[in-house]
Amino acid sequence: MTFIQPLPPPYLLRLFLFLSWLLQFHVLNAQTYTNVTLGSSLIAQDNNISFWGSPSGEFAFGFRQIQKVGFLLAIWFDKIPEKTIVWSANGDNLVPSGSKVELTANGNLNLIVPETREQIWKADYSDNITAVIAYAAMLDIGNFVLASSDSVHLWETFKQPTDTILPMQTLSRGSTLFARYMDTNYSKGRFMFSLQSDGNLVLYAKHSPSDFDNNSYWASDTNRNNSIELVSNMSGSIYLASNNGSIIYTISPNVVSSKDFYQRAILEHDGVFRRYVYPKSSTTSNISTQRAWFSLSTTPSNMCLILVDEKGVGPCGFNSYCMNDQGRPTCHCPQGYSFIDPNDSSKGCKQDFVSQNCDDHEASPQADVFRFYEMPNGDWLRSDYNHFEAVTEEFCRQNCLADCFCAAATFRDGFCYKKKSPLSNGRIDSSIAGKTIVKIRKLGNSSTTSQGQGSGLSKPEKKGRNSTLIVVGSVLLSSSVFLNIFLLLVTLLVTRSNNLKKTKEIQQGLIFPGMDLICFTYEEIKKITNEFEEEIGSGASGTVFKGLVPSDGHNGNYCVAVKRFKNIVAQSETEFKAEVDAIGRTNHRNLVKLMGFCNSEQHQLLVYEFMSNDSLASVLFGDSSRLNWKSRIQIALETARGLLYLHQGCSTQIIHCDIKPQNILLDEYFSAKVSDFGLAKLLKTDQSRTTTLIRGTKGYVAPEWFRNMPITVKVDVYSYGILLLEIICNRKNFEATTLVETQMVLSDWAYDCYAARNLDQLVKDDNEAMDDLESVEKYVKIAMWCIQESPEQRPTMKNVIQMIEGTIEVPIPPDPSSS
Repeated sequence: MTFIQPLPPPYLLRLFLFLSWLLQFHVLNAQTYTNVTLGSSLIAQDNNISFWGSPSGEFAFGFRQIQKVGFLLAIWFDKIPEKTIVWSANGDNLVPSGSKVELTANGNLNLIVPETREQIWKADYSDNITAVIAYAAMLDIGNFVLASSDSVHLWETFKQPTDTILPMQTLSRGSTLFARYMDTNYSKGRFMFSLQSDGNLVLYAKHSPSDFDNNSYWASDTNRNNSIELVSNMSGSIYLASNNGSIIYTISPNVVSSKDFYQRAILEHDGVFRRYVYPKSSTTSNISTQRAWFSLSTTPSNMCLILVDEKGVGPCGFNSYCMNDQGRPTCHCPQGYSFIDPNDSSKGCKQDFVSQNCDDHEASPQADVFRFYEMPNGDWLRSDYNHFEAVTEEFCRQNCLADCFCAAATFRDGFCYKKKSPLSNGRIDSSIAGKTIVKIRKLGNSSTTSQGQGSGLSKPEKKGRNSTLIVVGSVLLSSSVFLNIFLLLVTLLVTRSNNLKKTKEIQQGLIFPGMDLICFTYEEIKKITNEFEEEIGSGASGTVFKGLVPSDGHNGNYCVAVKRFKNIVAQSETEFKAEVDAIGRTNHRNLVKLMGFCNSEQHQLLVYEFMSNDSLASVLFGDSSRLNWKSRIQIALETARGLLYLHQGCSTQIIHCDIKPQNILLDEYFSAKVSDFGLAKLLKTDQSRTTTLIRGTKGYVAPEWFRNMPITVKVDVYSYGILLLEIICNRKNFEATTLVETQMVLSDWAYDCYAARNLDQLVKDDNEAMDDLESVEKYVKIAMWCIQESPEQRPTMKNVIQMIEGTIEVPIPPDPSSS
């Protein structure tokens, strides 16, 4: 976010610069030093943080253990639970336990592995040839210095930045910030933030961390100002200033007080330069009621649209696409592809199916083998190799289908752009017109039998084999004219039956036009689930089974969840169509993806992506180890985002109607995804409410269901409020007490504890939550607003997310039952 400030008169600028310099000089020289004497050292030890602290204790210099991989010599904020690192020495080379950083007797600061005596890093102050180091000190502004006896800084971390700048820090021309590789990997990544010698401030991307070819994706365009520096002043405002005191370019203005907030600005691993603040006290902030880092500005605001790599990688790598999630670029794989490295999405996606064979001229029509996955508002730049004008979308599809080189195609305003593999610079954004279709192989159609599962015979092969048997039979029975005529009639009947069956299946696929879903036969479903062998869940409308689908690539099988409806009656037929129509048109990271369906005679089934960590109910109420406090709140936030998409992000507004822990599923990384749209109620664009029979689950149903009132999205907000209380307290909404055999209602108990200021009773068995009762209070207040009896008093899901993230304050809620 860029703010250009009008320049005041020159004499005011000079006065401002002088006063700022005088103030900063005074602060720097007024620092209370806790000297680190020559000969001092620190040892890296497991589960024992070794550091030199600043006088106030706000910053520390020493060793931090990184995911049990090794130790990082670093500076961090030490008064906050997160211990956020702002500088590091050996990000590319973590050291083992027992390593030592030593300020030697002759003033050298060295990082050494004692066993090998290998010097991993040292503070280089060789420019000061005559320098004599007298001591070291960790300052209260986050700067670690080596100083002479008269307190002149001969070396300092402020002049050797890594990825972060702090208030009171200045970068001169030629200085560069290097983003880390990943959030928890401190080696140098792909992105750089550089103040060039000509005065231009530039964000660069590299093809890989080891690449030397830099690609600029953002610049301040201030290259006509040779005398320039980047300033982060005492209040955290970040700007480019010339030597005469004029502010040339403002990156992030001052909007908060340094007295009330910790501040930092960082070039993060995704290539975005962000300024963060952290409230020192929850009572002093009108920005965030939660004591956590909160982003004030991002540069650039949408990385997905700005970074277009000449080499084709973009923010996310080949065959993947980028989506902007509240200023953060997130990487995704299209259907038929998967991440090369699930732990590093920037490496791109690999194709999970066998490509179209250019030499297979005798194969069945490609429409029988391949299909298209649709990406509305999507594109892959720099992948075009051919295009057509004034054509239809159907022409575009058929032309790509017939071309073995075509991996995808973009159709926009009568133009068809064919894309070659690997696909590059992918992104989806509402500002992109048209759609992209990705060609993928249909399930069960592999060009080689070694990748197939089951009989190993493709449909064309089986057809040829049956024809051969008929011909052989005819020859053997040629002595009987009657038998030949009989055999011919049987062949005609079988062929006609197969054609009718195929026509029926095609018609079934037309039940849900415009959706790119796999239409399974019932026999395929039985094979996938091994005759419905493993049940993984059940509900009022159906049972869910685990299935294994053969991959078209070389990676074996992948898991799916198959939902079978219990009774095929009028109501479940409606539910089936509602669920396919609702989920099939959605696309959000916090919603379970529908992959296909079966609608064959009396069999109606849905095929979803498989969630490896089961449901939220299983981890909240099960016997296995429970989720920690931060993980639970993250799940609450992700669930709210999924609901917001259903309420506001879809072309047709969807009321879920059955939000509960059993319908919040967790993937392998414990990210939450809303599932089970079997009871979903769809609203047209001109509707805001509807009337229907009572739907949902006891304990989560909003009061208006029982009062013949119109039903709106606020029924989901009510259910979410109950769910949020269960997440906070790690217990069910209805639960038998230990003292008497009665049911204690969680919502009533939670409000009583809140009103009596006894919130510790809600989380008394959770040490992490007990240490963060301010946050517990905030989330309880949010839940109380969600379960107000009057729908008008409940917030929208957008408001809920804003309250969770801290962008708006949470007012004091009334008693939910008072109305």
